[in-house]
Amino acid sequence: MSGVYLCEVVDKEDLNHSTFSITVLCAGIAKRAYPGQFLHIKCGDGLLLRRPISICSITGDAVTLAIEKKGSGTSWLSRCGCGDRLDILGPLGNGFSLPDGDIIVVGGGLGTPPMLFTAESSKEGVTAVLGFRDLSRVLLVDRFEDVCDSVYLTTEDGSAGMRGTVSGPLEQLLRRGGFDAVMSCGQHAMQHSVAMLCEQYGVACQVSLEERMGCGVGACLVCACATSNGCNEYMSRVCKDGPVFDAREVVWKV
Repeated sequence: MSGVYLCEVVDKEDLNHSTFSITVLCAGIAKRAYPGQFLHIKCGDGLLLRRPISICSITGDAVTLAIEKKGSGTSWLSRCGCGDRLDILGPLGNGFSLPDGDIIVVGGGLGTPPMLFTAESSKEGVTAVLGFRDLSRVLLVDRFEDVCDSVYLTTEDGSAGMRGTVSGPLEQLLRRGGFDAVMSCGQHAMQHSVAMLCEQYGVACQVSLEERMGCGVGACLVCACATSNGCNEYMSRVCKDGPVFDAREVVWKV
């Protein structure tokens, strides 16, 4: 069940040149949230729409969010500090369904933070495959190393970890076998590649889709995406029906 909370900021940290984390205290959110869900945050009095931010980590009543500074809303959030209070609606959306066996979490760019909460919540072993454009974009690798059995880091230019994309190490892991599911968040093209590899190797795959959102509760239809039940194609709302979907339901338009 979601609610509206006034949450105190208790920590803030720069993660790289464009991304920062904010930690707030909120028992109501912490006790109800599932990995893959998001929060809708009011960003100042002058901005009508809240900003959707995925949950990065939860420790006790402390909820951590990783935020990229891009527009007016996230710029406003970047100026908040300890002691400030944020108006937060959440938790919202459907999260990942964690199996009893070992999983692989795949994070690309700003899709990486929600996969940390997923890794922290896993019942069994976790292997992480993380992909970034270059070294300047890398974030949270040390946190993944704290909770995962293995972490594979890739960058497109080879400036950190392995040169290339997440597809390389992911295929090696799937070929080796022993995993019950793959869970992913990132850009559409990356997730399409992840879904196709999982289909090839017969491993269940869940994807958290990134779409522009308006209301966050399924009323405005801004975040509609094409899905299928195998026979018919229909539109789903990422904020309410997702953001996590079975990869086989997504109509991949790449």
